[in-house]
Amino acid sequence: MSDMPKEEFRKAGYQLIDWIADYLNSIEKYPVMSQIKPGDISKQIPVAPPVNGEKIEKVLSDIDKVLIDGITHWNHPGFMAYFNTTSSGPGILAEILTAAFSSNGMLWKTSPVVTEMEKSMMNWFRQMVGLPENYWGIIYDTASTSSMHAIASAREQMGLGFREKGAAGRKDLPKIILYSSEQAHSSIDKGALLLGVGLDGIRKIPVNEKFEMIPEKLEEAIDEDIKKGCKPFCVVATVGTTSTTSVDPVEQIANIAEKYNLWLHVDAAYAGVTAMIPEMKWVSKNWERADSIVINPHKWMFTPLDLSILFTRKKEILKRAFSLVPEYLKTAQDSEVDNLMDYGFQLGRRFRSLKLWFIIRYFGVEGIANRLREHIAWAKEFSNRIIEANDFELTAPVPFSTVCFRYNPGGKAEAELNTINEKLLEKINSTGKIFLSHTKLYEKFVIRLTIGGIRHEQRHIENAWELVKTTARELK
Repeated sequence: MSDMPKEEFRKAGYQLIDWIADYLNSIEKYPVMSQIKPGDISKQIPVAPPVNGEKIEKVLSDIDKVLIDGITHWNHPGFMAYFNTTSSGPGILAEILTAAFSSNGMLWKTSPVVTEMEKSMMNWFRQMVGLPENYWGIIYDTASTSSMHAIASAREQMGLGFREKGAAGRKDLPKIILYSSEQAHSSIDKGALLLGVGLDGIRKIPVNEKFEMIPEKLEEAIDEDIKKGCKPFCVVATVGTTSTTSVDPVEQIANIAEKYNLWLHVDAAYAGVTAMIPEMKWVSKNWERADSIVINPHKWMFTPLDLSILFTRKKEILKRAFSLVPEYLKTAQDSEVDNLMDYGFQLGRRFRSLKLWFIIRYFGVEGIANRLREHIAWAKEFSNRIIEANDFELTAPVPFSTVCFRYNPGGKAEAELNTINEKLLEKINSTGKIFLSHTKLYEKFVIRLTIGGIRHEQRHIENAWELVKTTARELK
């Protein structure tokens, strides 16, 4: 008994690469969003597994027969919902090689290249976004995981014995408080919940008309909590919020964090990559004052899901929060290297940095920056169309490549406008030509269009505007 024979693997591999190349080249023939109903895919999969093996040709043929109708095509240039997670050619090739190596980088010893490549790529990426040398980086899967590790570090920094004594049943612990804006990502709340902060320990700070955190309100909340006997420990500033891509005032928030000795975490998961563009350097102003920063290349740098980077200037606190080394994982090199398992709750670690090595080398920093620059320019053009149209309304600033807008023909109550825009979004998405998402801002139903895919061209944005405009004006 052995693995698939070499020649069979080679033949199937060529066939699969050909399929992927043809798929990406002709992806616009598919509807962006899957049109199936719940259960349609399950019905095509046998209830029981095959007793005897099947030919790989049969398995590959089922890509078109079983899988393809259930795919919402994130790589489609008509995909303009959420934040675009698209796979570039070099990123896909790196994923294949990662699977071939199947390396586990829990220790330096278990696969030295995983640890050393990650260290090198974190140094490259740190330089790309302009962070100083005292920032140390590590790769996790998603921003949810990165931010959770940042919050755990903030909790550890308090020195209240959470690692040794935990939190359950203790009467010597004050109520600990984390602060973020009303527009912060839900993963911040989930990370805080996981770490025992609790919903009562999460303070949502109001935002201004640009949906940016109001620093004065933050300081007021901190003062109130201290007077109640609570212990503030962490504040999260977002650079590129999920709904509107607004940027919290990091400088003022950093001043407050330093005044009250709070851990400052900057969530730049979406927008952080734009710091590599010279004219966008304002994005990273005062980042050097943050204790931790998260940036996701898989959101807007053409990196196959998943790859999230956490930078921190307090790596020893992160290590103190998570390091736990049983005898069977001790090695002779422990004093010379960073064993990446020491910096998180997971033991097994994929060779994710290989994707960065391929992508950065293939496109170059300038090539990546130019693509991001185009996306930002196209978003400005789309927002200008909205502004110029008498029956549309721009509902938030456009600092990056996401546009929030709604159809507003006039003479309608807010509740009716919400219904109209919800119906408009449904009709647009049902065409299969583009896929947009939504949010709510001050109870207004708002449509979001995001540009950031590797296959986006200006014509796709122009076509999207024509579809949005025509569909809206045909509404009865």
